[in-house]
Formats: sequence, structure tokens, C-alpha cells
Amino acid sequence: MRTRFALPIIALALAALAVAQDTAPFKGGFPAPDAAQKARDEADYQRAVTAYRFWYPTVSVEGIFHGNRELGINDNEAIPILSAGPRHVGFTLNSDTPYGGGVIDVKDGPYVIEVPPGAFIGLANDHHQGWILDMGLPGPDQGKGGKHLVLPPGYTGEVPKGYFVGHSSSNKVLVALRSLPANGDVKAAIDALKTVKIYPLVSAAEPKLVKMVDTTEKKMDSTPLRWEDNIAYWEKLHAITDAEPLNPKFLPMYGVLSALGIEKGKPFAPDARMKAILESAAKAGRNQMLVSAFDSARTDKLAWKDRKWEWLGLVPESAQFETKAGIDLEARDRWFAQAIVTSPAMFRRTQGAGSLYWLGHRDSTGAFVDGGKTYKLNVPLPVPAGLFWSVTIYDAATRSEVQTAQDKAALRSLFELKDTGDAKSIDLYFGPKAPAGKEGQWIQTVPERGWFAYFRIYGPKEPAFDGSWKPGDLEEVK
Repeated sequence: MRTRFALPIIALALAALAVAQDTAPFKGGFPAPDAAQKARDEADYQRAVTAYRFWYPTVSVEGIFHGNRELGINDNEAIPILSAGPRHVGFTLNSDTPYGGGVIDVKDGPYVIEVPPGAFIGLANDHHQGWILDMGLPGPDQGKGGKHLVLPPGYTGEVPKGYFVGHSSSNKVLVALRSLPANGDVKAAIDALKTVKIYPLVSAAEPKLVKMVDTTEKKMDSTPLRWEDNIAYWEKLHAITDAEPLNPKFLPMYGVLSALGIEKGKPFAPDARMKAILESAAKAGRNQMLVSAFDSARTDKLAWKDRKWEWLGLVPESAQFETKAGIDLEARDRWFAQAIVTSPAMFRRTQGAGSLYWLGHRDSTGAFVDGGKTYKLNVPLPVPAGLFWSVTIYDAATRSEVQTAQDKAALRSLFELKDTGDAKSIDLYFGPKAPAGKEGQWIQTVPERGWFAYFRIYGPKEPAFDGSWKPGDLEEVK
């Protein structure tokens, strides 16, 4: 009996001692000055870490807006289009499909996005990366073409007929479009993006078009990396909060910001104490999000029980990580720490016109992959892709395509891997040097830098879901 109850009694004694120590500075129920300051600092720190993680999507998308403006591409005037490569620093951008992505400001009225018939995948997100609408193949026009209308916050004007309509909670809106390169024809895909028309609804009779500007050859940074672990994160967040209307869904989180000195219509001027807390919280919040991204303890992340590959999106079919129990905050952190934009179509796990994403960053033993080692990935053929498939390698620190002397980061079925013939499988390689004779099936990595892979399938077929097809694990080549 003594053995049975010894541990609980010890635990209760330790807990009582801890409570006594914690309450000792509160004589008669009131805190002593040093205890009050300690509690105040801790409360502000906890608020700041919570706020950092919640508002990260907002600051992250501002990185895209900022990257455009650095190239002289201004809101409502132009949108960049590009075939992405390592020179374009952006969270998990890929080289599979040319992009068009830029800012429209609907403060002065609705905007029209006119997508012609064709192989387009598109969406609009608000300044918080909240989903507004889908366009193209995954959207209501199903690739047949259509006019999409983005309405400003609180819009009460007449909505004309003949449009697919989305309501934005913010004035700044991210329009993101992709053009699928049929038969690997990248030029034709970029030319197709140039046929998309974006203009204010008020000019519909004679459209005042937003220009499409090709930035393929220009270096670009569309991430929040330069801000994410310092006081600039909070400065950017204050500027956004001041410029945008309050989102009614976020009122409690605006309250948290207010307690930290970030409030619409008021200057942001943290004293030395608050600045130190905010900078510390930014580092901690960033680190916590990266743990969710790359070292989550969740078991539902595994795509197959006998593989190390993981689902990137943990909440299927959702627009904002909604579950029956509420918002899955870790799934939200995991996504936005390494990726951008949301849409229900992005998280589908059914065959069709959408796409699938799997994350690979551990080898067959469960160890994180190392940029100084060489790995082999066996891919059974044919891959169950109605359109095409690819494997892209990203730098773990920047969450962007690896930058090496090779100047490429992807192996793609439309390009490097198009001539597989009747092969039953293909081996892909990742490491500092190409194995002899495998140069065409190899992506260079950087010693002392971690990396991760995204395996993408476009137009996934049933074997991608039922377990009858699956890639091998990353195997270290000794």
C-alpha cells in the first residue's frame, strides 16, 4: 500500500510547495511589486507569441506584396508573371507551372478577373490569406472560362449578373494564377497568362486592364524572412492593421494586439521593455511554427504507415483549417510556415483536376535529410497523375527552392523525366554531387544545410489515395 500511494503523495506535496512559492509574493491577495512585474512581463510575452502565430499569414502575404513593389510593380497597375526558379525566393514556389501573382486594391470598388477557357488554376485570397474564391479548373467555371468578381469589405452596391462572386474581408487582395504547360510548353503557358484580364468593374464597358509583366529573369524575394524574427515583424503588422478594415472574425485577436501596443489609428511606439518582449516572442513564435512544420508529433501527418512521406495539408477539403471542433491551429501553423495561399481545392484528397502535395524531409531511418549526403528516391511508374508530376527540393531555412551552382531545384515529368519509356520505376538523386551517369536525374544540395522535398501530383488518380501506389522513402547512398 505504501508503494501504491507514495508517488501520488510526493506529487501532491511538490504541487502544494509550488503553489506556496507562487502565492508567497501575494500577501493578503495583493502582488508585491517584483511579482507584479514578473507576471506582467510573462503575460505580455504569452500574448505576443500567440499573436505572432495567429497573424503570421497576414505578414507573410505582405511579403509577396512587398516583393512586387520592390520590382516597381505597383498595386492595381501590374501583376508579375514568371516561370519560377531558384532566383525567386518564395515559400515553396515550384517550377512546374508559370505563375501570375499580384495585388489588387478593392478599396474604391469591385475588381473583375476574367479567365479565358483553358488549363488555369487560380484563386483570390484576402490580406490574411483567407480564401475568397477559386478560378479555372478547380473553380466554378471548371476551366471553361468565366468572369470572377471580388467585392470590397462591407460592399452594399448592386452585384451584376454573370459573375462568379467572392467577398473580401480586406482591401488588399492577392490574385494568384497558374497556367499548366501542356506538353511542357512553358512559353505557351506564359502567353496564356497574358490573356487573363483584370480590371475595375466600373470600367467594364472599356476595361482599364492591369498589365502583365514577365519577371522570369529577375531576382525576387516574396517572403517575410527579413522580418520574421525581429521587431520589423510587428512594425509590418501594425502598418497592415492601420491600413485595413477590422475583420469581425478576428476581434479577440485585435484585442491581443492592442495589449501589445498595436491598434488601428494609433502609433506603434514600444518602449525598451516591450520591444525586447516582442523580439523574443518573434523568435519563439517562428521556432514553434517550424516545429509544427517539420517535427510535429501528430500521427495523422503520415501519408502511408510504412513511409516517411507526410501530408502537407492536415485538414482535407477546408478553406481555413476548419474542423468540427474549431480551427486546427497546428495545421494552420504547419501550412503557413512553409507555404502560401489557401483554398479548399488545395487540400482535396480525391481524384480530379486538383493537385496533391506530400512532404519528404526524413530518410528511411527517420533522420532529417542532410545537404552534405546523397539520397536516392525510387518512384514506381506510372505515377497516377492525370496531368503530370514533379519532385522539388527546398532549402529548410528559406522554405524556397535550393540555390546551387546547378541553378535548378525540380525533376518533372514534363521535362527532365519525360522519356521513361516502359520503365517500371525511376531512381532520383539528391546530394552535393551527381552519381556517375545520373546527372539528368539529380538535384544538387548544399552541405550543412537542411532541405525538404515536395512530391506533387497534378490531376491525381485513385491509386494515389488507396495505397496501391506510393513512392519509396529517401534512402541514403553510402
